[in-house]
Amino acid sequence: MTRLETVQSATEVEAIRVEALGKAGWISALMKTLGGMSPDERQVQAPRIQALRARVADAIEAKKAALEAAELEARLASETLDLTLPAPTTPKGSVHPVSQVMDELAEIFADLGFAVATGPEIEDDWYNFTALNMPESHPARAMHDTFYFPDTAPKGGRMLLRTHTSPVQIRSMVEQGAPIRIIAPGRVYRSDSDATHTPMFHQIEGLVIDRDIHLGHLKWTLETFLKAFFETDDIVLRLRPSYFPFTEPSVEVDVGFRWDNGKRVLGGSGDAEGHGWMELLGSGMVNRRVIEYAGLDPDEWQGFAFGVGVDRLAMLKYGMDDLRAFFDGDGRWLAHYGFSGLDQPTLSAGIGAGA
Repeated sequence: MTRLETVQSATEVEAIRVEALGKAGWISALMKTLGGMSPDERQVQAPRIQALRARVADAIEAKKAALEAAELEARLASETLDLTLPAPTTPKGSVHPVSQVMDELAEIFADLGFAVATGPEIEDDWYNFTALNMPESHPARAMHDTFYFPDTAPKGGRMLLRTHTSPVQIRSMVEQGAPIRIIAPGRVYRSDSDATHTPMFHQIEGLVIDRDIHLGHLKWTLETFLKAFFETDDIVLRLRPSYFPFTEPSVEVDVGFRWDNGKRVLGGSGDAEGHGWMELLGSGMVNRRVIEYAGLDPDEWQGFAFGVGVDRLAMLKYGMDDLRAFFDGDGRWLAHYGFSGLDQPTLSAGIGAGA
């Protein structure tokens, strides 16, 4: 025990432990002598040897703890941390433009009273097509290059990767009833790939179901949304008749733009000199059959819906020209177009954060 008190390192403590408690240690040797003793002697000596072993083990652990505490105290006394050092000037990561635009859209529509709704990306054929007025034989199914699974869907048909976020509208109406006002952002999938299309992309759809809703409400909502998103009041829309199975009437929405150094800048009427019209999104009044599929009475409830590509909005607002770069994972691209984690969009401070 006296020797243990004088050691100054954990290595020396370990050497004493092995010398005393190891297989060849002197206490282990004492334990082996018990086999040659008479039962009476063993009854006396065994508890003494066990008590000696316990005292030595406790002393070794106490010395080891004391040395570790002294070492920690010395480190704390010698090490310093300067809390006044500046933060790194170069951020270690950035927010992807798609995530940033999603946050911008949620902020804008929250101010208009819309809730955010989500749904599964592996979808039931009934929700993705049938409940949206596209039965099995409907030619509108040919509008989508769909990724199907071999599994049978619960409501018939097959399971698939959703081709739009419109199934979220059906699920929300079935679960919540009416009135309802939601946006449904998320990933969607179609078999297509070029500079402006990818097999997976992001879409946001909006739905309003209430009493006495008409096309004027749709136009006002879209104008308000686009003015806030592009942060300009000079937004002029043109509604063109179109066809979507789930809306009637259906309208394509064009937005006016002008050319500026070879780039499209949204604003103004497309009929003005040096301007043009650009197709931006699809919309319309919700088809009566879709309202019925959702379990609502179309004579009591009406509504409108619209859908737009989030990636395309990001390209238009932040000057990107190739959609495929969004999914390449190139750190250089993200360093250039990405956003700081502190650039959170707010209506008071501005929707468009500085890249």
